[in-house]
Amino acid sequence: MAMDNKTVRDAIQIRGTDPQFLIEKILRTRIYESTYWKESCFGLTESSIIEKAYELTYIGGQYGVQKPTEFICLVLKLLQIQPREEIVIKYIKGLNESENNKYLRALGAFYLRLVGKPVDIYNYLEPLLGDSRKLRKRGAGGYSITYMDEFIDDLLREERVCDVVLPRLVKRDVLEDAGELDPRISILEKLEMELEEESRAEEDGARGRSRSRSLSRSRSRSQSRSRSRSIPIQVAFAQSLARTA
Repeated sequence: MAMDNKTVRDAIQIRGTDPQFLIEKILRTRIYESTYWKESCFGLTESSIIEKAYELTYIGGQYGVQKPTEFICLVLKLLQIQPREEIVIKYIKGLNESENNKYLRALGAFYLRLVGKPVDIYNYLEPLLGDSRKLRKRGAGGYSITYMDEFIDDLLREERVCDVVLPRLVKRDVLEDAGELDPRISILEKLEMELEEESRAEEDGARGRSRSRSLSRSRSRSQSRSRSRSIPIQVAFAQSLARTA
């Protein structure tokens, strides 16, 4: 059974160490000894772990008398099997346009926060701040409700999430100053920009309609003046013919 606890042979070290060591030894030991790890995590791959993620009903680190959650067990399993980057991105962004399981997303986001490069962490996690779906959370005090955006914000700001100490994350403004990240536009700023664009479009449309009405009235007046000028000329011409006769 000890073989189940080893990292894959060709795994790339993360920050100079075995990826599994990103979870503290005492928590790793509890995971290895848990029933869920022994019965449900054996032989999982980057594909088959998706099914287990779909079965999750909450996130969290430890609960009760320091029992590891299924969520944190799967996090350790990901560290052990080290899935390809493109697969992790699918966990986060969705398997396809219509398939976007929130607990698979949370699992992928947590894993990326542990092993990802700072630029990738910001690029792939910040868009999730617009995801307001509810997540159940289990901890020492029992169950509670959080939201995806709050969970992601914790991953970007907090030092410890789900009883795991997160690797230090370079500040965003440092990466911006280095030209590695574009300045972030918040969701509120995006909404304001969209509203401004809609307002400008409406104003342009109103000006276009006003200009069209103005041109129409101008043509109407021009035609009216043209008709009013032609009537006296016709009268004068008729009078001239009468005098000649």
